[in-house]
Amino acid sequence: IEDLAIMRAIPNMTVVAPCDSLEMERLMLATLSWPDPIYIRLAKGGDQVISEKTQDFQIGKGVSFLSPGEVLFVTTGIMTQRAVTASNLLSADGISCGVLHMHTIKPLDEEILIKMASNVSTVVTVEEHQRTGGLGTVVLETLSDAGLISPPKVIRLGIGESFSDEYGSQNSLLESWGLDVNALVKAVKEALGD
Repeated sequence: IEDLAIMRAIPNMTVVAPCDSLEMERLMLATLSWPDPIYIRLAKGGDQVISEKTQDFQIGKGVSFLSPGEVLFVTTGIMTQRAVTASNLLSADGISCGVLHMHTIKPLDEEILIKMASNVSTVVTVEEHQRTGGLGTVVLETLSDAGLISPPKVIRLGIGESFSDEYGSQNSLLESWGLDVNALVKAVKEALGD
């Protein structure tokens, strides 16, 4: 739960967390011509496939799953599936949420992040990782460095700074850490004051 932060700190290291098995296949092909070392965070397997075979995949380029409205989820790895589901539930309640999947955390696609975050009131980062040093941190760094005139509010959802002391399925652990779909929906509503 601290691997992304550790690997981000290594010079010239590329850090990638695919969202599903199809994206992992595309990543493997892309690694053949990539010049730098790559750290790949693998999921446990059996996760829902949400990427499409026709989706373009490039290391270092984010993927927009849903266009942003009032809120933008910025995700990595398997948390993308949960953010898409949460966005659909929030949409049914009249809250429009986009989902930007950052399979590559380093180098981060700053251009798409700044473009999509510039038009929302709230950015919610979601990662199966400690909040320290991971996706939420790099999103905050990027938005701060961009010097946006009206920066969005940023909510970071992740694991607190502690070692895991629980055992169970991936879903039960995500629920205990407040990273299940219902917790994502609740976090967005609280951020918006609903």
